[in-house]
Amino acid sequence: MSRSGLSGFPEWSPDLRWVEQQLVDRLRRTFELHGFAPLRTRSVEPLSQLLRKGETDKEIYVLSRLRAEEDGADPDGERDDRLGLHFDLTVPLARWVVENAGRLTFPVKRYQIQPVWRGERPQEGRFREFVQADVDVVGSGDLPAHHEVDVALVMAEALGRLDVGDVRIRVSHRRLAEGFLHGMGLPDPAAGLAALDKLAKIGPDGVARLLELAGAGPEQSRACLEFAGLRGPGALAAALDLAARHGAVTEDVTLGAERLAVLLAAADDAAPGAVEADLSIARGLDYYTGTVYETELVGHESLGSVCSGGRYDDLAASGTERYPGVGLSIGLTRLLSRVLGSLVRASRPVPTCVLVAVDSEADRPRSDAVARSLRSRGIPADTAPTAARYGRQIRHADRLGIPFVWFPARGSEAEHEVKDIRSGEQAPADPAAWQPPEADRWPVVVRN
Repeated sequence: MSRSGLSGFPEWSPDLRWVEQQLVDRLRRTFELHGFAPLRTRSVEPLSQLLRKGETDKEIYVLSRLRAEEDGADPDGERDDRLGLHFDLTVPLARWVVENAGRLTFPVKRYQIQPVWRGERPQEGRFREFVQADVDVVGSGDLPAHHEVDVALVMAEALGRLDVGDVRIRVSHRRLAEGFLHGMGLPDPAAGLAALDKLAKIGPDGVARLLELAGAGPEQSRACLEFAGLRGPGALAAALDLAARHGAVTEDVTLGAERLAVLLAAADDAAPGAVEADLSIARGLDYYTGTVYETELVGHESLGSVCSGGRYDDLAASGTERYPGVGLSIGLTRLLSRVLGSLVRASRPVPTCVLVAVDSEADRPRSDAVARSLRSRGIPADTAPTAARYGRQIRHADRLGIPFVWFPARGSEAEHEVKDIRSGEQAPADPAAWQPPEADRWPVVVRN
């Protein structure tokens, strides 16, 4: 990654970029196996659209031309509305659904892998420019709860195929949490929920102070902290018992617990151990309405959540029509910033499988012809940059991790030869027929 003066804007060297592309391809294939279709939306949105989603004004990068029109009018004749770079992929999705609703077949299942921009303080795992990989299901009018199960299982499978280590998706349900806080009689349940969501960052004492500021008494605070501390297989049963002991069993508590139990049972059947309950999770207090998700990379919990999301019944609306949705988003750059080079790497830094040697500059066309023949059969090949001594050309290939060097035939009676520079074995070869071992054809992602 680049260490230039512009912090928060990562740059990947070619070998790391190769790994990134391979991992993105794995995600894409997994999403498509589950019926999610690719979508790409524009990078900019009107500020009026971006500012609809919570407290985001400090994060938005405003876009303007160096020399704007003096009268402020758009040269393309569109309405005068300042533009900003999108800070997530949900706002563009909502706008796109509304604009295209008449041509869509619901539910819409889409995935989207694009850069986003946020003007926040860069730190480990947090960037100002980063790539997100989202999957969402959007309904028209209604969205059955089974989709909340489906997206969790899709992401568990997708993250597993990245081969970056074990991941754990932690889930809760907003109706369960909000119902408990209402049942406990908190004066400001929204503030109480925001406090519980900070448990991992500020600890129980810090949450207790926030609950006190939200108007909670000592007994209410203790019960809320006990609720937020529930995690793992027995969390739901313990939450219902806690609510019963405090007379806080509400309709939302019952319904939220039932829906979360269905998700956990389905996940345990399909991917044992990948999904667990964690009742401290609230997320997106201004828009999530159902299941909420966060994901840890096991052994790297300090990195924070690498994949999060939830259900939003008010994703978008047009007139009387509502478009509820549920989705999860991988912070791909955050994840890769930890795993690239340390957990996974490319087997070689360049795609080239064969370097074709050059006897002399006058003979370069002959070497180029060999390289073209190899490429025509799907073998990544390059021609040596200079007609140096063969030893220097072999060392050049070795520095780049290129496994094979090809020596073109000298004259009509001579044979081409190819050398595996790792083993030293050299043998005659035909440019129109030779094949490398499949494992050597392209670089592969390997674990360190």
